[in-house]
Amino acid sequence: MTIRFFSLMMVALLAGCVSTVRDPSPQAIAAAGPTLAPEEATRLFSDVVRRVEPVAEAECKRLQPALNCDFRIVVETDPREPPNAFQSLERSGRPRITFTASLIAEARNADELAFILGHEAAHHIEAHIPKAQRTAALGAALLGGIVASRGGSQEAIDQAAQLGAGLGARTFSKEMELEADVLGTRIADRAGYDPVRGALYFARIPDPGDQFLGTHPPNAERQQAVARTAAGL
Repeated sequence: MTIRFFSLMMVALLAGCVSTVRDPSPQAIAAAGPTLAPEEATRLFSDVVRRVEPVAEAECKRLQPALNCDFRIVVETDPREPPNAFQSLERSGRPRITFTASLIAEARNADELAFILGHEAAHHIEAHIPKAQRTAALGAALLGGIVASRGGSQEAIDQAAQLGAGLGARTFSKEMELEADVLGTRIADRAGYDPVRGALYFARIPDPGDQFLGTHPPNAERQQAVARTAAGL
């Protein structure tokens, strides 16, 4: 097990913040509005980045002055990539937020794009990648150590460590998503967008439910967290 493995695992866990839209309800479609033309979606995304990025960076500097708060926002243009957005760290420590072009095309309004961007920025501000790396390392050490103490082979130790890392990384993943929803709500609101309308995106994506060791909380719980936060702003 290596730090590189943990880093890839963290990207995988945080990459599911939003996912492929399937079978949206009529209510969700009506609330969000019609599908945008490609040119309109691209223009909206550019406007959202221009307004949200400085707010996210200011919030990052206020809450985490020791962090690198110079966000790099990129678009994955491969049309085969499903609708998704995720936060990662470059080798330099600079935070990167990636949107797939298909997610931008799926968005129905600027509020959705702003909320998603705020949510991904919040993952960095809350230091979720290093937190998950620590719990993954602890899980790997515990399970790997147990197998080693019982005379397991190196292959068995490696497998146990990998399993432990996965379990450790998932331990607080739901809490991290809700934290990012709350802070993302504040960022989107301060940038002049409606995060409650933006969070209606959750009504159009598959609901993960309340699964044991799942990486994401139920969509309804996330919308409730956004609504509560917005009500207090």
